[in-house]
Amino acid sequence: MPPSLLFATDLTARGDRPLDRAVSLAKEMHCDVKLLHVIDKKAAAAQADPAEVSEKIRVDLPEQAAGVDIIVEKGSPPQTIARIAEETGSDLIVTGVARHTSLGDVTLGTAVDYIVRRAPVPVLVVKKRPLRPYRTLVVATDFSAYSLGAVNAAAALFPEAEIHLVHAYAVPYSGWLKSDEVEKEVREEAEEYMEKFLADPGFSEEVRARLHPHIGYGHIEEVIYRALRENDADLLVLGTHGRSGFAQATIGSNAQSMLTGSPTDVLMVRKQK
Repeated sequence: MPPSLLFATDLTARGDRPLDRAVSLAKEMHCDVKLLHVIDKKAAAAQADPAEVSEKIRVDLPEQAAGVDIIVEKGSPPQTIARIAEETGSDLIVTGVARHTSLGDVTLGTAVDYIVRRAPVPVLVVKKRPLRPYRTLVVATDFSAYSLGAVNAAAALFPEAEIHLVHAYAVPYSGWLKSDEVEKEVREEAEEYMEKFLADPGFSEEVRARLHPHIGYGHIEEVIYRALRENDADLLVLGTHGRSGFAQATIGSNAQSMLTGSPTDVLMVRKQK
């Protein structure tokens, strides 16, 4: 059975980027796209007729997206997106950023947080114009089961892409422990964990052959962004617990800031029950 994509949009001008990516992915995966727009009951447009809104969306769609299915509903946007994803059997939710400022992209914030925690499938937050397919992925890992799940989900969605596993380490109490020997011990321990992680039976041989391990010293965001640049990566993949939002991400409370600050698109993967 081919995968199914759900594109969630607020119909703002920047929605063209995630729409183009969703259409591009649908061609790669040989599947259809469902476009979902939720009329917020609390918004000024709450009285709008869903059928009329649907027709307006159809008229404004670019030619390459002419065949998408359109769903318009009223309700809470994040709750409705999560519900429709489950009801339609979607394998991936594609969405975008809320607005752009001089300080950088501002994501959908609590809406994305809610969707990531409640949606039954990964959530792709699109920031960049889709000039090419995703060729190189960077997956932040802490060697947990959540990281393993994120790697496998990304590998399944993008079977042709290289996967770079990136782990950041730091020397505890570095203000006092400045010995090169201490840093060496910490790095060696991280390398041992990486070896065990790569040997995990949860990886198929096909996926394991695509993994490229990297261990970097420093703050996790610094290490991740450096890996994105050095590998010319298209996509950052983050795994989350899905219990208490980004504070419970496997890579710590840095997940929300990385979702906002990443120069690339971001795939958020919640570990399934």
